Amino acid sequence: MKNLLTDIAGVKVGHADDPKLASGVTAVVFDQPAVAAMDVRGGAPGTREGALLDLANSVERIDAITLSGGSAFGLEAGGGVQAWLAEQGRGYVVRGAVIPIVAGAICFDLLNGGDKKWGRFSPYRDLGYAAAVAAGESFALGSAGAGLGATTANFKGGLGSASAMTQAGVRVGAIAVVNAVGSVTVGNGPWFWAAPFEIDGEYGGRGLPPSFTPDMLAMRIKGAAAATAAENTTLAVVVTDAALTKPQAKRLAMIAQTGFARAIYPVHAPTDGDVLFAAATGEKPVDPLAGLTELGMVAANAVSRAIARGVYNATALSFPDALPAWKDRFG
Repeated sequence: MKNLLTDIAGVKVGHADDPKLASGVTAVVFDQPAVAAMDVRGGAPGTREGALLDLANSVERIDAITLSGGSAFGLEAGGGVQAWLAEQGRGYVVRGAVIPIVAGAICFDLLNGGDKKWGRFSPYRDLGYAAAVAAGESFALGSAGAGLGATTANFKGGLGSASAMTQAGVRVGAIAVVNAVGSVTVGNGPWFWAAPFEIDGEYGGRGLPPSFTPDMLAMRIKGAAAATAAENTTLAVVVTDAALTKPQAKRLAMIAQTGFARAIYPVHAPTDGDVLFAAATGEKPVDPLAGLTELGMVAANAVSRAIARGVYNATALSFPDALPAWKDRFG
């Protein structure tokens, strides 16, 4: 296993980004339509096809998930991914019509120093198309794709991924775009809140501090107490090779999003748009009670690790007053 979302067979990931723009798009593309659901806990979300993913609605499977910077402008990235899928003849068939189903979510990176004066139309549809074209089994971590412009309260944010396996051999992978209002490190570092779940030193092997001081537990958020705008979000996708129904995928998303709380402090704030998608490719049976519980537990751990890896692997933006990367301080 590569410790990436693409350890799940039939899943590909592609990035497209623009250093001048300081923003980008990441596309998660399924070889075959996957059962999917979504869990939203942030107070300021921006999503595409959110209503379709509701358990009360008919369509159960999707063809891709798009994660993008650009705030609401970035929702156009899904149209680019949809265009690529349409060229491949992929999509939901309604008599003679074929409609690619692309869910998505966005994070706010409009104030990170990049040039956002793009004219009449934003570049996100084209970036979405390019990300779909680039989708494969290997992809960059850190400041890449939708993670290029991401930031946290005290360090450069980024895109991370991790994978794991249950005792029964069911695989689960996670990918996260970390643009949180809070901090991924204990105080100002070098420790990660997700340290208890780290495997093989994947984000520095620093563990946790020997004790926690009041300063470490103090709130660190972007803009301090003046933070009022919806400028933040962590986005995640969890994919498993288990065979799940849509309600079971929803439960997986709910359990897996607890990984946010293990990796970000504070989390799910009014100014966050935290969203997690869960998808299942349907290869392996899983017990609907204990098996699904274990799968959610393992997925939550993978989400925590993906979040920490996103910040650990990030590089600072090349603009005045840009936040430092974790490795700039502790690398």
